[in-house]
Amino acid sequence: MTSVTDTAPARPAFRLTRAFQGLERVVVPALLIAGWEAFARSGVLPPALLPAPSAVLHALGDWVFGFDETTQSYSGHWLRDALASALRVFGGFALASLLGILAGVAIGWSRLFEKTLEPTLQMLRPIPPVSWIPLAIIWFGIADKPAIFLVFLGAFFPVLMNSIHGVKTVDHNLVRAGAMMGASQRQMLTDIVLPAALPSIFAGLRIAVGSAWMLTVTAEMVAVKSGLGYVLWDSYYFLRYDIVLAAMISIGLLGYLSDLGLKAIMVRTLRWQQTTTVQGRAG
Repeated sequence: MTSVTDTAPARPAFRLTRAFQGLERVVVPALLIAGWEAFARSGVLPPALLPAPSAVLHALGDWVFGFDETTQSYSGHWLRDALASALRVFGGFALASLLGILAGVAIGWSRLFEKTLEPTLQMLRPIPPVSWIPLAIIWFGIADKPAIFLVFLGAFFPVLMNSIHGVKTVDHNLVRAGAMMGASQRQMLTDIVLPAALPSIFAGLRIAVGSAWMLTVTAEMVAVKSGLGYVLWDSYYFLRYDIVLAAMISIGLLGYLSDLGLKAIMVRTLRWQQTTTVQGRAG
């Protein structure tokens, strides 16, 4: 039986370990920012071409809170711009996730779908999504639809390929065991194959959400007149590189938060996998 005195010394050690783990995550960003600040202030490049981090953070702060209007027409409008981009990202991503998982599972499970669908999709996959911009503008005009379409194209194929891979690499012994227990094809697909393929599907979703943010910014530079990408491109024309960098930071932060959200859903959904892994290591 463990006494209070046995566990008490472990608590400070545990907290110290957690503190060091937290520091590990900020060491590299802190060093990069410090080096950037030092180089920007060295005078090698004019401040207008390479703003210091302090200047970029000031621009970002005014863009968010609008305290001194140094970002001019963007002052205080960050939330509006971020929300516009986020809606396009998650609209295209949701559609790509739904169709990508359905098509990937169908191709991975059925030889008929594999023979009929996969060749066409594999021919479309190497085409860069940005090459669809002219057609997207012609088809959908200058609005949200071309951006959502491009996000869909960029996010669809990572989800598709990982879903196919997940289904095809399911342990065949599990499928045989299900068949021996009298499970129907539908039951084997929903109760055995899909749960086993979920880790690969989630990997595709995490890749896809990053691609979605990249594509929506690209689309906003060309086909949309709002959002973080539009602010980035518009600021470039006015030589406001502090706002350009603030927009890049905003995109990176929102992309990171999107991935964290997906990761949290994945951990919650795949709790059974973590339990199995821990038990396997303990054994």
